[in-house]
Amino acid sequence: MAYELEINDRLKDKTLAIIENRKEYKRDKTWSFWKVFDHNFDDCVIKSWNNFTINAFENSHELTNKKFPYQSIDSGKFYNKISSKLSTNSNVSFYKNLNEINSKNSIIFNSVFEKKLDKSELWQHFQGIEIETQKNIFDEKIINLMDFNCDQKNNVHFFYTLPFSKNKALVETTWLSDLEDQSLMDYDLQLENYIKNNLGVKNYKINFTEKGAIPLFYPSLRNDNKVINIGSAGGMTRLSTGYTFLNIQEHSKYIVKNIDKINEVKIFELGKKYQLLDKVFLRVLKKNPEKMPEIFFNMFKTSSNTIIKFLSNRSNLIEDINIISKMPKLIFLKAFFN
Repeated sequence: MAYELEINDRLKDKTLAIIENRKEYKRDKTWSFWKVFDHNFDDCVIKSWNNFTINAFENSHELTNKKFPYQSIDSGKFYNKISSKLSTNSNVSFYKNLNEINSKNSIIFNSVFEKKLDKSELWQHFQGIEIETQKNIFDEKIINLMDFNCDQKNNVHFFYTLPFSKNKALVETTWLSDLEDQSLMDYDLQLENYIKNNLGVKNYKINFTEKGAIPLFYPSLRNDNKVINIGSAGGMTRLSTGYTFLNIQEHSKYIVKNIDKINEVKIFELGKKYQLLDKVFLRVLKKNPEKMPEIFFNMFKTSSNTIIKFLSNRSNLIEDINIISKMPKLIFLKAFFN
């Protein structure tokens, strides 16, 4: 948000206070998405891919797409780029606490949830490690987006592998479940077993570890003309996928474009149809976790353009129908009318 304000010269005659309690900005996560529109951070991209696979029940389905590459961004490079740009403007200041400033006549861009979120709700929680091997092991031209050939434990579980080079890859274990079951959180052991038994890699070093949990529900937020909720707190997470990064970029551009009349324009949000479809999809997931590997696998049997545009909020009605036609009708109808 701050970067978008700065590059559009919105901070020439205004001050911006950034409240951040972290001591330093360093690589702490990797953001990945399909590049369905241009963004400002191509110089922060670790790698792009045009090929991806989905694995379930010992089967594998491969898709290729030249139009919409899958990209991963290094958060460390992202932070450095933004910090360098903001440091040139004396109107931008950093603080540790909101109490340090007077925000009486200010617009507040809020990315923090007001209340502690409910752990019994559905979350996407994960841990990933970037591993490096001595030998060339990985096919760096193709990513494994979802591998369901693992213990599901009555939830939804998959692994995710992004090969950055022939001997370096990010491997992630991901769960769709509540956050109350501690037995799902032995991430280190899960990764160790998967890398050894599924990827066949015995010797490697760990360069980087990331861990996170994304709420797959929209928490209630107070409405205030002075406060603009952004990021996940602003509803920018696509609940069926967890994808957030490009939605944040689009939201930021919308805010900057309309900043002078922000209280008069409608609140930016993901399309209503995606909110409805995701709501139904997650109801099915909660009640039928054992069916989800097959459901995800079949979703990707459409054309690569169709599935990518659907997951990236860019699909048209025909593409929506194409995706829906791959779903088991009865359980989705029950979820829709529930």
